[in-house]
Order: sequence, then structure tokens, then C-alpha cells
Amino acid sequence: MAGNPRNGRPHRRLVDWLRTQRLPCWLCGHNIGYDLDARHPLSFTLDHQLPLSRGRNLLDRANARPAHRRCNSARGNRTAPRPQPKASRRW
Repeated sequence: MAGNPRNGRPHRRLVDWLRTQRLPCWLCGHNIGYDLDARHPLSFTLDHQLPLSRGRNLLDRANARPAHRRCNSARGNRTAPRPQPKASRRW
């Protein structure tokens, strides 16, 4: 029986490769807390620019992007980031 491909060595290598670059979140542009607990909303996660659910390869480096856990979850399987709400002009 085949296991989860995200638990394999090639996927861990891809995550480690992206983590060592210490890039900001590709969705919001803010710094990522690379040393935070993995469950923290501002911690690092590997995101795929073109979602895997749309037929992309899990291990494609060209498709891998760093993201906050919160930003990655909010985006879901959309191909573009969710637009940020505009500030109210009411005083």
C-alpha cells in the first residue's frame, strides 16, 4: 500500500530547500516566522503556486513557494491570492 507522498524523503528535501532560503510569504509579502511552532498561524508552510488539486506535481521546485500557514489556508485551491479587503474610509 502506498503511503502519503508528503511524508517521503523527496518532499522533505523540497521543504528543507525552501526553508533555507528564508524568503517572505509570497501571498502577503511579510516575513515568515521560520522558528515558530508548525501549528502557529505565522509559521512556514510550503505552498504551491498552481494548486495540486489542479493537476500539478507535488515535487516541482518551480511551483513551490513559502507562505504563512494562515495565508496558505485562506487561499485554498485558488490560483490567485484572495484580494485583501480595502480599508474603510469612515472616520
